[in-house]
Amino acid sequence: MTLRAGETAREEIESTLGVEAPPLHTTRSRFRRKFSLLSLATGFLTLCVVAMLVIILWNIVFNGIGGLTWTFLTSEPTHGMTEGGIFPAIFGTVFLVILMTIAVIPLGVTTAIYLRHYARPDSRISRLVRVAVNNLAGVPSIVFGLFGLGFFIQFVGKGIDNAFYGGELAYAQPAIIWASLTLALLTLPVVIVATEEAMRSIPKSFIEASYALGATRWQTIRRIVLPNSMTGILTGGILAVSRGAGEVAPIMFTGAAYFLPYLPSKLNDQFMELGYHVYVLSTQSPNVDETLPLLYSTVLVLLLLTFALNALAVLIRIRIRSKQVR
Repeated sequence: MTLRAGETAREEIESTLGVEAPPLHTTRSRFRRKFSLLSLATGFLTLCVVAMLVIILWNIVFNGIGGLTWTFLTSEPTHGMTEGGIFPAIFGTVFLVILMTIAVIPLGVTTAIYLRHYARPDSRISRLVRVAVNNLAGVPSIVFGLFGLGFFIQFVGKGIDNAFYGGELAYAQPAIIWASLTLALLTLPVVIVATEEAMRSIPKSFIEASYALGATRWQTIRRIVLPNSMTGILTGGILAVSRGAGEVAPIMFTGAAYFLPYLPSKLNDQFMELGYHVYVLSTQSPNVDETLPLLYSTVLVLLLLTFALNALAVLIRIRIRSKQVR
């Protein structure tokens, strides 16, 4: 039946155009040949990317695994960064990521809720917010660092010092709070997009049933939308952590220090960070060959720490999803 319909369509095309159309089996064979070539090329390129990733990871693990000792993980750098450990950088990285997550998740989720459930799609404010989110996603990270220096440190920090500290220097300087807020702005588009996509996947019947039972918009969002979007929110948080933990350019201007003999204990303290420490070891060390083993080990610790933070978020997401299924 299908073959007869195809032959009829081919005859109509021939009579309309006045040309002889190729047989159906020839057209199908050409399509299959092109599709197979495209699949082969895509698979080959994917294999090349995976192979390069494996080579890079193997190089890091092979050269860095020997330096992962308890002393390296629990002590501070000594002798001009050529000896000692990286514990201050590990502590600063974890502290930075936690503050960034606390800042970006509420802001990103609130923005997604506004765009999805409050703003009209054709309103100027909605279009302006979406344009701003899209622009933020394409801005280079170094620009975020300069913005953090000018807005958070010079404007907000100086205003806090004038209002609460009598003009004395307290917050108008690079600090971990400004670095975390800068990274929060950097990763904000990721959280907004992931959260909005999760909200879009919720069946419309759930929301309509909530309204039909007399629930207000906020009650519907709090009891229907947010619980069913939690996995998407955590996905956005995982992506934010993955990007924020490895960024160096934004924190160079807003809080990262070359070396500190103490751990950050206040929001206006500077801090050491693994990504910036890698940059220091690779560019600022007086003896690069001597610090090369430390460099590989530091990169390996940064990768393991990022994987551990992501794994923790993934476990939380799986646990929440299993509760939703029950």
